[in-house]
Amino acid sequence: MTLYNLLDNTETSGTLRRRRRRRRQFAWALLPLAIALVLLARAGARWLGREPRPADKSEPASAAVLAPEAPDRVWPLGRMVFPTPRQDLLHADPADAFMPTAAGRVESAFYGSTRTGRDGRPSFHEGVDIAPVRRDRSGRALDDVFAVADGRIAHVSRHPGNSNYGIYLVLFHDDAMGEIYTLYAHLASVADGLRPGQPVAAGSVLGRMGNTPARIIPVARSHLHFEVGTILHARFDAWLKARDIPSPHGNGHGWNLLGLDPMGVWTDGSRAGESFALLSHVRATPVAFEWTVRSRRLPDYFRRYPALWHGEEAYGGPALVVAFSEGGVPLRGRPATEAEAAE
Repeated sequence: MTLYNLLDNTETSGTLRRRRRRRRQFAWALLPLAIALVLLARAGARWLGREPRPADKSEPASAAVLAPEAPDRVWPLGRMVFPTPRQDLLHADPADAFMPTAAGRVESAFYGSTRTGRDGRPSFHEGVDIAPVRRDRSGRALDDVFAVADGRIAHVSRHPGNSNYGIYLVLFHDDAMGEIYTLYAHLASVADGLRPGQPVAAGSVLGRMGNTPARIIPVARSHLHFEVGTILHARFDAWLKARDIPSPHGNGHGWNLLGLDPMGVWTDGSRAGESFALLSHVRATPVAFEWTVRSRRLPDYFRRYPALWHGEEAYGGPALVVAFSEGGVPLRGRPATEAEAAE
């Protein structure tokens, strides 16, 4: 169970130091006690929008090259590749390599509270937007999109009108911390034959960069929206169905995916090499706020990410404290003290 279900069936107390108005806030308010803790705050704020900026390059997109077989005991993220032919993302000129929103502010292409919503307040962007290397004469992106690590296909959405992600894929990957996800959005198309459950290797072609849904992204701002992070609940699809919430996305639904800063993950990965696992990045991520939640069961999130739980495995309540990142990702949890549980 995770924090979602908690909101409906248990009392919560605590102070949210930073209230956000992101896309998931509404979802959080609705979620009852099946997803108990781990996301309580996170749901309360999530990202909006994804936009781009023009680029015109002429280098041909390199064919996807499958990474050689990983040696034993190496976690997939230790052999990460970049998701497009652009291989200099950590050192490139941001104005050239990344796609800002229509406002043209290059920082809007990056993760964080980098955008402004229609109400004038900061809006959270949960991934990074990568500009194309190549375009055709009409300005359409020609870049292939690659799996960044070995994993399996968790979700394929081939219909651009089903969400603001347009055509997109979600991959799940094994990691020392537990199963994590990567997401590839705004594609023009998905590679033939890809289906949920299918294994993929790092560097495999997943599709072609695009501008879907076209109603919000013009051709000139074609880009890849990329995310990497943790998964809220292993049975999120069942949670949606139990509440008659129509969705074709199942466990690949954006509400169930908690994005970390991709540039930070790539930077840490480049330093650590093949020994890299996401746990080291999560442990180094600053805490933005904490929330105390009354619950007598350990949330599903901490059962699947046991290294993030700082307490006895046989947790029995009455309350726990969850620390969240700026983006609402639960970074760690612990049993509440008597004073905290009494608040």
